[in-house]
Amino acid sequence: MRKKKGKTLKFIDFEKKFRIVGLIFVVTIWVLSFFAKISLSSLNVEVERLSNEVKTREKTNQSLSMKINELASLENIQSVANSEGLAYNNGNIVVVDEN
Repeated sequence: MRKKKGKTLKFIDFEKKFRIVGLIFVVTIWVLSFFAKISLSSLNVEVERLSNEVKTREKTNQSLSMKINELASLENIQSVANSEGLAYNNGNIVVVDEN
């Protein structure tokens, strides 16, 4: 009978160790999952911030492009030239042929 009790005690010790290792494993997986979700959340916030910044810059670039086109228009150039005392004379334009 003593051998049976020894085997039973060894089995109980093994079962306790197995449960402790299993519990540590489950807790470790839960903690790693928790920190991974926090990391993913912070990355998503950063992506949204950068996306908003890109949209803002695109709007600024579009606005600046429109302003450049407006300033480079022929009417604006002629009005600036007239205000500075310059004149647009078509007779001074010479077309050169390659022949």
